[in-house]
Amino acid sequence: MNEDQTPLVGDIAEEAPAAEKTGGAGEQSGKKHGGFTGKLGFVLAAAGSAVGLGNLWRFPYLAAQYGGGMFLLCYVVLAVTFGFCLLVLEIAIGRKTGKGVIGAFASLNKKFKWFGFVCLVVPIIIVPYYSVIGGWVLKYMWAFLIGDMGGFTDPGAAGDYFAAFTGATWEPLIFFLIFAAATIFVVVFGVQKGIERVSKILMPLLAVLAVFLVVYACCQPGALDGLKKLFIPDFGDFTYETLLAALGQLFYSMSLAMCIMITYGSYMKKEASIQSSARQISICDTLFAIFAAMIIIPSIYSVTGGGAAAEGAMGESGPSLMFVVLPQMFNGMFGGRIIGFIFFVLVLFAALTSSISLVEAIVAVLRENCHLKRWVACVIVFGIMLVLGILSSLGFGPLSFIRIGSKTILDIFDYAANSILMPIVAIVTCVIAGYFSDAESLMDEIGMKKKGYRMYYKIMIRYIAPVCMAAILISGFLPAL
Repeated sequence: MNEDQTPLVGDIAEEAPAAEKTGGAGEQSGKKHGGFTGKLGFVLAAAGSAVGLGNLWRFPYLAAQYGGGMFLLCYVVLAVTFGFCLLVLEIAIGRKTGKGVIGAFASLNKKFKWFGFVCLVVPIIIVPYYSVIGGWVLKYMWAFLIGDMGGFTDPGAAGDYFAAFTGATWEPLIFFLIFAAATIFVVVFGVQKGIERVSKILMPLLAVLAVFLVVYACCQPGALDGLKKLFIPDFGDFTYETLLAALGQLFYSMSLAMCIMITYGSYMKKEASIQSSARQISICDTLFAIFAAMIIIPSIYSVTGGGAAAEGAMGESGPSLMFVVLPQMFNGMFGGRIIGFIFFVLVLFAALTSSISLVEAIVAVLRENCHLKRWVACVIVFGIMLVLGILSSLGFGPLSFIRIGSKTILDIFDYAANSILMPIVAIVTCVIAGYFSDAESLMDEIGMKKKGYRMYYKIMIRYIAPVCMAAILISGFLPAL
């Protein structure tokens, strides 16, 4: 049955039973939800989820702070070991059970149905404030488009411009609403007509824009010093902090412990290879992170002339790097208005594909457990996004007096999700999969046939991954102590 030919009356793009179309996990569970049309759709959607703000503002900052080439080497090694195992595990849980996160853990072991609710809290917390930041990206894209670059002349002016915008009441709310509405608009049309179709458009565009910006940045005077910083490892820079930073970045970057890969895995065809798909997702995610660093670090070296000025600029992280340092850098480059606009279009696409996956993870649970039509579930999620997103946005303006220490409302949500809940979710997922479910069946679902691979997987999931996640959890707690 072709979904495009037979939409169900009364529900926007409501999908036919998965068993009819995908031959996937819907055959086992009887759950009625749509599936990706094939491996390409799944890989592009999952890669779109992985490629987000973490790649574009966190990876370059960490690479610059923790030794450049040494950080990159640690990241790649962890990606093909630790990251790959956790990624295939989550996809396998989704495809084997054919359910959203609550039903998936209940299927693995009925005693752990409650854990699915804990997992669901993660995307519920993240997607509202993520959409607020997406609104900031939209605002900066618009500023470069119309030539409103007067605030980007120097670091002080760029900082004042950002503070004035985020501290306002209505303008950031309007851009937040546009971004949130765009996210919901895509999800309401379903897996094939919405998520897969948009991913097939945005991901190739992301690749083209990224390659163009990489070539442009690397051709700037002085860019070679930045490339040397990024790609030539100095083993004297290796410390446990470097390893831990690479581990944390990999964990956040690959959309692990966010319910996303379990949800997308439940839409995956049975005949598609989980290992091959996970490999391609990891490659896409890592490439985009490296591309982001190749855009940002050489640009900073080119404009500042390197040395202490470049080190100081690269020492900025998160919003400061994205919305203060980079606009100033682009403003100082030849054709900076056009380059800045293209860059923020790239960031917008990356943010949108990630927010879509977060919303879909929540919508899937509402549809499965509350038996709601897709559009009704989307309206509920949109309501949640509005409430928590408005709080996050106003936390820089009228509600800026609400703080825990120096943390704004948005910072509090981010800390709770990324530093506490996500590592806990990952640890418990590994424990359930390794000790309280049929581990052999999960490895069969992954397609691991050789005894050596199966033993390696067991060791990684039962012992190494939980210890690594515990290290991330502890490192998240330490700054708050």
